[in-house]
Amino acid sequence: MHWGDGAFQAGLAGAVLFNPERAADPLTIAGGFAALLLPYSLVGPFAGALLDRWDRRRVLVLANVLRGFAIVAAAAGLGAGLEGVPLFSLALLVMGISRFAGAGLSASLPHVVPPERIVTANALSATVGATIAVLGGACAIGLRAVFGAGDTGSAWTTSFAVLGSVAGAALASRFARGSLGPDTVDEPANALAAVASGLASGARAAARTPSVRAGLVALLAHRAAFGISLLLTVLLMRYSFSDIGPLKAGMPGIGQLALMGGAGILLAGVFTPRLVARFGRRGTVVSGLAVAALAQAALGLPLVLPTVLLAAFVITAAGQVLKLCVDAAVQRDIGDETRGRVFALYDTLFNTTQVAAVSLAAAFVPLDGQSPALLFVAIGLYLVGIAGYLIATR
Repeated sequence: MHWGDGAFQAGLAGAVLFNPERAADPLTIAGGFAALLLPYSLVGPFAGALLDRWDRRRVLVLANVLRGFAIVAAAAGLGAGLEGVPLFSLALLVMGISRFAGAGLSASLPHVVPPERIVTANALSATVGATIAVLGGACAIGLRAVFGAGDTGSAWTTSFAVLGSVAGAALASRFARGSLGPDTVDEPANALAAVASGLASGARAAARTPSVRAGLVALLAHRAAFGISLLLTVLLMRYSFSDIGPLKAGMPGIGQLALMGGAGILLAGVFTPRLVARFGRRGTVVSGLAVAALAQAALGLPLVLPTVLLAAFVITAAGQVLKLCVDAAVQRDIGDETRGRVFALYDTLFNTTQVAAVSLAAAFVPLDGQSPALLFVAIGLYLVGIAGYLIATR
């Protein structure tokens, strides 16, 4: 499933941002990010209640099958020259289904590992998933070189993401029915009422759990800052940077950026359990935010290709440490009967925050991405996140 996500996102990014047959400006890029990130924010209020009501094994199988059909439709649209709202709507559908399935995976994890191994298992699962997604993106970049950068080539490249859905459905079907939960159903008898109450009940569960409440404050500050720097980086790769020896600009540069981010995620997966064991969750989260702020200032602000790639490595690693800490808090401190709803709320806030940050930044950023002022805003957001987390955990 994660391989297909990476391949689809890279295929769509290449089609929208680096396609010679299409123009790309900050607002178009913001629309692309919205298509990739916003879907689960739209279905989140409904997904949580359903994940705590339906057999999660069946959800994973059907979601992968439906996503496969949606990927084929999106690829056909690319080949036909579809753009703007119609194209982004198909991308919204693909990623919306992916987010639904992703929340199901997170909610199911405590059913396959013992409680004392949750942090380690969560780190391993998230790290392997993110690494495989980066591999999928790299495959899409390679396929783009084979099929071409135009609409037809983009369509063929994106269509290969369907293989991830096929594999995901096949693997999910091997679990026994009911083995992934939920163990009990704490839902109204009426399905519509259960769906309508999903977001509110998830919010109440998160609000009365200090570790989750504080973790969301830190993570949302990171996502807002990360969204700003991500928009600037894409514009720099598209319009400002040029190749420096083995370091590439353009779509190959995005591939290198993804590899650096993947390496950061891998590092976070290895060291997060050790950091939490030594410094505690509170110290680890605060340190992660501080490291990200320092990397943004020392490596991001020069606005040159080599340091931007290093910043991507450090900031992505720090962000993954934060996410793993928050994931573990939800999995350990939220009951199984509401865990799916909290993860739905979590992903809703997570993606809405990044989309909002990218959209606001797009209104102010120059086309070439050279905007130190916006990077200072990102640094300030990390500092706000540290203060908010400390207050929430005091």
